Amino acid sequence: MSIVLFGGEKGGTGKTTLATNMAAMLALQGKDVLLLDTDRQGTASFWATVREETEVEPRVACVQKFGKGLATQILDLAERYEEVIIDAGGRDSMELRYALGVCDRAYLPIQPFQFDIWTIRQMDDLVDMAGAINGNLQASIVLNRVSTNPSVKEDQETREFFREEGFTNLTLLAGVLRDRIAFRKSARDGLSVVEWKRDRKAASEMNQLFCEVYGG
Repeated sequence: MSIVLFGGEKGGTGKTTLATNMAAMLALQGKDVLLLDTDRQGTASFWATVREETEVEPRVACVQKFGKGLATQILDLAERYEEVIIDAGGRDSMELRYALGVCDRAYLPIQPFQFDIWTIRQMDDLVDMAGAINGNLQASIVLNRVSTNPSVKEDQETREFFREEGFTNLTLLAGVLRDRIAFRKSARDGLSVVEWKRDRKAASEMNQLFCEVYGG
């Protein structure tokens, strides 16, 4: 059993894409997984509703929870499911802080653009504070929406920045997800990109992330 969080301080970085894909891929392995949507925009819940209405199998259970008492609710839900995946909103919210206080691992997607990169410092501080109450917390940065143009080196520049800064509470995952329309089109159908089966490169990237998050 694990509680895995996808969150961050900046919106639009792909947290919901990662959370929904991981949830579907766990379900494909036969895991009893819960997708917990703590973002008031409810995008993950909408994805799960589309999946339910179009009768995609396997089913992915999804609930929304907000506000005070969230930490207790997460721990209670974790007793009922093999795996819990939390999709937290793109800001320093009450929900993000509560989730960091109880999750096992946190994955923080960023785009390799300067405004996103600057948020790494804030996230390092936030994880440091959460670690005071959650000693088991492990947090990692995921490079997402990286350019597919091989001449664009923004991902390498981000890795250099990460090494130079020497963040003490964060690691940087080896795999990257590139800016592929397949991630958006598959989500529209309530699918993971692995189930969509129309972009092998996108599926390969998501499989690599899955292996880094869940092993195998």
